[in-house]
Amino acid sequence: MALKLRLARGGSKKRPFYSIVVADSRAPRDGRFIEKLGIYNPLLAKDNEQRVRMDLDRVKHWLGQGAQPTDRIARMLETAGVVAKTERSNPKKAVPGAKAKARAEEKAAKAAEAGAE
Repeated sequence: MALKLRLARGGSKKRPFYSIVVADSRAPRDGRFIEKLGIYNPLLAKDNEQRVRMDLDRVKHWLGQGAQPTDRIARMLETAGVVAKTERSNPKKAVPGAKAKARAEEKAAKAAEAGAE
């Protein structure tokens, strides 16, 4: 059984509230989970201490059992000092998509045509 530390969404429409849970990776996002480890309230200010609350002893226990944190949970654990900070690289982030490239080529062609006249 592959375990994940992940967020389970609660709250009403447009008012998200998340539980930090340990769940089987095959279980649905808001479905069955093994243990609730904390909460995350994204509506609070980033410097508010109530924004993220976790039972760090239980988190360490589950990490020791082989549970893998999702990207968002890993960032929270890095902030809490539980796991080492990892270097992230997304080299394709600034590369424009196909439509943007086509528009840029069209614009360059029009500018060259207008400059030639």
